Amino acid sequence: MGKKRIIQKSEKELLEEREKVEAGVKREPKTLTSLITKEGKIYISSSYNNTIITLTDDKGNVLNWVSAGSIGFRGTKKATPFAASKVAEAVAFAAKKLKIEKIEVLIKGIGSGRESAIRSLAAHGLNISSIKDVTPIPHNGCRPPKVRRV
Repeated sequence: MGKKRIIQKSEKELLEEREKVEAGVKREPKTLTSLITKEGKIYISSSYNNTIITLTDDKGNVLNWVSAGSIGFRGTKKATPFAASKVAEAVAFAAKKLKIEKIEVLIKGIGSGRESAIRSLAAHGLNISSIKDVTPIPHNGCRPPKVRRV
């Protein structure tokens, strides 16, 4: 089998590799010029397939968003409560970076990650002022199809 050789990279190669990795990392969340109130809103959209959490300022301008797929979960793992808590953790980190302390949570959808996302937001030190469920509910629905005649 012969001797195995370990390839050692030079400092120049290591620096080039590090620059590539840093270029691949997502950009920093947007900074606010007029963030006086330190308040924001967090929209949680939880479906059977994914969990998407959006961080906005009090006017509704999007500052940052994270989904279970963007973190690295694939397939059915995106819809799990664990993935939702990791997404909420990432949003909480972005909110801390933007110095947002007080948040209002608006939940939409019927996925399994609803409760775990809220628990994770609260556990990471964000002050939750209110929680609203904004899931769309059909009142009467659309007209049913005609009766089938055979």
